[in-house]
Amino acid sequence: MDKIVIDKKRCIGCGKCVRDCVASALYLKNGKATLRSGCIECGHCYAICPTGAVDMPDYDTSGCAQTVPMSDIDSEVFLQAIKSRRTIRQFKPQPVEPEKIRKILEAGRYAPTASNGQKVGFTILDTRRGEIEKLCVNLFRKGVDIGSKFIRSWRHTEITDSFFFKDAPLVIVVSGSDSVNPSLASAYMELMANSLGLGVLYSGFFCACTILNPKVKKMLHLPRGHKAVSCMIIGYPAVEYKRIPPRKEKKVRRV
Repeated sequence: MDKIVIDKKRCIGCGKCVRDCVASALYLKNGKATLRSGCIECGHCYAICPTGAVDMPDYDTSGCAQTVPMSDIDSEVFLQAIKSRRTIRQFKPQPVEPEKIRKILEAGRYAPTASNGQKVGFTILDTRRGEIEKLCVNLFRKGVDIGSKFIRSWRHTEITDSFFFKDAPLVIVVSGSDSVNPSLASAYMELMANSLGLGVLYSGFFCACTILNPKVKKMLHLPRGHKAVSCMIIGYPAVEYKRIPPRKEKKVRRV
């Protein structure tokens, strides 16, 4: 089956898809858009067609409604919201509703990936979460005992039984074969979570555990060739921050 299918009856030959095709895989033939080899399935032709003549049979198009431009969001409010976000380490014992989880995952699914590859995995820790956290806690307790002799900040670090997941109701591991695409997806997911009134902690310590202890990674059942790029601890914040913290002056260079 073709990667994209063009309904010749609906195609008006405007050429918008041809001009916007990243791979030059479309051309006009007899006044109709026509596909040739080289399509990378980026979806630009689907998005730009004014008559809906383009279909992508292998893709889920159920959520593909009319676009909403980011410019509809007040830029000053958006910037202040970004500045206001804080990493959350204290969570209420309140579950995250399934609809909110769906929106968080959907935001990650629609993050940009090269060639629309979508080579990003999402793993929700569920029945084996306690077992996985226990393995990580045991590993880090040994590490802190040794590291505290050399790293001053570790001397007062207490590795509790909930050190990794903070008793939060939701843990999502975002994985991929590279670091860029999963990182972008994680950022999109955090913005969505924050907009839903949820707080997020990125647990770099957990991702380190998946490297230090192969058993932890194996228990995640990640797609072949994937590594854990981010571990998102998500829930309703049990703490409220009143002010935006300061930052050092930005350093911008022109070359």
